[in-house]
Amino acid sequence: MKNRVGSICFVIWLLAAMFGSPLLGIAQRLPEPERDFRAVWIATVDNIDFPSKKGISEAEQKAEIIRDLDLVQRLRMNAVVFQVRPAADALYRSEIEPWSEYLTGQMGKPQDLDPLEFLVAEAHKRGILVHAWFNPYRAYHPSATTMSDGHISKTRPELVRQYGKYLWMDPTDTEVQKLSIRVIQDVVSRYDIDGVHFDDYFYPYIEKDAEDKDIPFPDDKNWEAYLKTAGNKPMSRSDWRRMHVNNFIEAVGRKVKKTKPHVMYGISPFGIWRPMPELGIEGFDAYEGLYADSRKWLRDGTVDYFTPQLYWETARRAQSYPILLDWWKSQNPKKRHIWPGLATYRIGRNEDFTAKEIISQIERTRLAPETRGSIFFNFKSIRNDTGGIQAALLENVYRRSAIIPPSPWIKAKSPSTPKVTIERGAEFTVAKWTETGSVKAFWFVVYAKDKNGWSHSVLPASERSIALSGERGIEQIIVKSVDRLGNVSK
Repeated sequence: MKNRVGSICFVIWLLAAMFGSPLLGIAQRLPEPERDFRAVWIATVDNIDFPSKKGISEAEQKAEIIRDLDLVQRLRMNAVVFQVRPAADALYRSEIEPWSEYLTGQMGKPQDLDPLEFLVAEAHKRGILVHAWFNPYRAYHPSATTMSDGHISKTRPELVRQYGKYLWMDPTDTEVQKLSIRVIQDVVSRYDIDGVHFDDYFYPYIEKDAEDKDIPFPDDKNWEAYLKTAGNKPMSRSDWRRMHVNNFIEAVGRKVKKTKPHVMYGISPFGIWRPMPELGIEGFDAYEGLYADSRKWLRDGTVDYFTPQLYWETARRAQSYPILLDWWKSQNPKKRHIWPGLATYRIGRNEDFTAKEIISQIERTRLAPETRGSIFFNFKSIRNDTGGIQAALLENVYRRSAIIPPSPWIKAKSPSTPKVTIERGAEFTVAKWTETGSVKAFWFVVYAKDKNGWSHSVLPASERSIALSGERGIEQIIVKSVDRLGNVSK
């Protein structure tokens, strides 16, 4: 039996060698598409990025979204991180929280356009992922001027604290945590988003009083209640605050994955976990100042991707970008993605912070598979082409389109290979394809072989055909499906 099987295999190999086979050696010759998470934050608080100002028409809102997504596509980026909950409000249709003032100029005033729904549909047409960005605890930003009857400060005032110029929900209150989780689950379940995202705001940054003294955060009521039940060895107040933040971070992750396992979970903490004199790193202590044990979230594998805000240039020794990036890489035993936040808004702030510095930072992320990606803050700096950043990206690091790196810890069925038909004409060779399985593609990678060998293109899933010049003498075309997690068909 073994001899017979061996003989059959030899005959198949001989025929393939004599007459050519579409399978023989393809795996060795097909070029690998670039793997890179290329994203930008679109901030809505204070109308930083969208909409350009309060009260513009719905048609203008649509035009701004399309304009921005067209730019993202032209720059060969593949994701946006869109702020949907700036301060216990909503830039989408919600029955839990009121419409955001940053849309209409009046909190709670409804509009027909659902910006999140529209953005997701238009982004996906272009092969652009959408991660929904939530602020879990901020309840009021000083740039707001109105407050609706449906806002938490009116419906549940006992959960809200005045803190400096802000209103803040108490992170140690279980009812507050339940509300934020309910809001996040509502968005995950109703919208076809690709990720859930937090930035660095858990406890707020320190506010100052009129005498420039630190204002303590007013969580006294819950702290005193804890002390009554803690026994003889209570936690320190800092540890108690961190415990509540940690519990919330873990609970959100569980709820997101239970609702839709394919939705990614990412956090963008302050770039310095704690000052590290042994590495020459100085600066704000987020562990004590924001009660954010961000290193724990990375070490525990709580997140799918981790975006430390590394907003400093290489030459700034006390907050050096490469030293901090390498330190975060060393704290990653579960090999989660580390896609640093890069400060395109700081280009031109000093002679060392240029577009060239951003390119250097991106190039450094490509030295390890777990750091192949970055997120820019903010979109306005990209749109305004600060320091010539657009050409710098296209000419140096974004020369080709990319799919995102895979996340093997997220269990997902791979997409099926598309069914391809080819029509040859004098002017063009046209390939068309249809999907064959239940797992939908987000991108297609189209490989074409001519006399010069293999080339490839990355197309959004909305495109189902490609026309290649007949002059190229196309010998073969192969199409692979890629899902939104970067998994590729066989």
